[in-house]
Amino acid sequence: MATTSPPRFILAGLSGGAGKTICTLGLCRALARADHAVAPFKKGPDYIDAVWLGLAAGRPATNLDPFFLDPETLRALFLDRARGQDVAVVEGNRGLFDGLDREGSCSTAALARTLDAPVVLVMDCTKMTRTAAAVLQGVAGFEPGLRLGGVILNRTAGHRHREILRESIEHHTGIPVLGTLPKLDPDPIPERHMGLISNREHGGQEEILDGLARVLADNVDLARILDLARAAPALSAPQKPLWPEPAASAGVTIGYVRDAALWFYYEENLEALRRAGAALVELSLLDPAPWPEIHGLYLGGGFPETMAGPLAANVAVRERVRALALGGLPVYAECGGFMYLARSLTWEGRSWPMAGVFDVDTEVCPRPSGLGYVRAEVVRENPFHPLGALLPGHEFHYSRCAAPVPDNLPFALAMRRGHGMHGGHDGLVRANTFAGYAHIHALAAPWWAPRFVAAARARRDGA
Repeated sequence: MATTSPPRFILAGLSGGAGKTICTLGLCRALARADHAVAPFKKGPDYIDAVWLGLAAGRPATNLDPFFLDPETLRALFLDRARGQDVAVVEGNRGLFDGLDREGSCSTAALARTLDAPVVLVMDCTKMTRTAAAVLQGVAGFEPGLRLGGVILNRTAGHRHREILRESIEHHTGIPVLGTLPKLDPDPIPERHMGLISNREHGGQEEILDGLARVLADNVDLARILDLARAAPALSAPQKPLWPEPAASAGVTIGYVRDAALWFYYEENLEALRRAGAALVELSLLDPAPWPEIHGLYLGGGFPETMAGPLAANVAVRERVRALALGGLPVYAECGGFMYLARSLTWEGRSWPMAGVFDVDTEVCPRPSGLGYVRAEVVRENPFHPLGALLPGHEFHYSRCAAPVPDNLPFALAMRRGHGMHGGHDGLVRANTFAGYAHIHALAAPWWAPRFVAAARARRDGA
């Protein structure tokens, strides 16, 4: 069996908020500035961190999600995206062993075993010295098969604090200390209700990333980290191809919105549409300019609430989208895209008109209305998902359908796991439009792209 050995490592933390994202961004940019070709990855469904990682590395990041993809497909996707690069850097999520259940399924540690990748632990050392050694000793021995390659000590208070930490850890555990980082105050990238602020809303990202690179280069042993990555063992080549053979051109164009309001897309979803035979064109809901002829429309997630005023003011595009949807154009909308297709969006006490394809209103709440992975059964005919299929996805939304919610809404999904839109259901259907809170991954729903392209072809042909 053929093997390959891309240099790789995973950045993990003991919990969310340990500083692994800032550390990963700084490492990616520092390695890229040192003329290393960096392949960035984000474990889990996070869109925002992935975009920042892509900016830091100078190459789009890929999400690796053990909930969506089986181990062989994860390895195939990883090897495909890491091919030809000098080093692959994977940012974990939450705590290293935190998963869906008491066994830690879908955890960062589980992904590390799938990729046979060494782990570099980012440890918040606020008000801690020798106890850090005890914690690391527990981490190192907690699960068999974990390659704990070293630790980066974050939020250290000064020279004496760092020396006690380093001596205690290396004496008691033998785990290499690969770096010690000072406290960064204020946080260089502010957060809000869905994590880091979007790069589309935060100016000066290049200066921020270059500053993080300097901090990491000055305080972390990049050479030792590269040596650790290069020592990762060979991975077996996957038994099956990642993608089916590309289809011949279907002669259809599918538009997808990418602007300051909607921009959450897995690149694999766009690639799947292309491989199914579609040409893609990027569109905006904020620009009043005419659109080219399209045979389908994909509205991803994002933050429509932050752009509610400009979205509402662009009456021509709202009316265009409504007319296309009600006229039978295949439209697929996820989360923020669904919010745009509702009648109105309320945020911070003000209500804004949206496209009005569905007779529901949405409102943004102070706490999450749906958060986590979902599984849903397809219970209504629609162009995109076959009846009876079990659809994996994820949801992360602070908005909800505002009361009163109409009775007998045409839902296509019955939630088996997750919150959904209303009453344990998700996925509203009208004409050839499907809109819901669940985000999907094309490799976990291989029927989605071919069915989308087939619906677009039928639209083109007037069927």
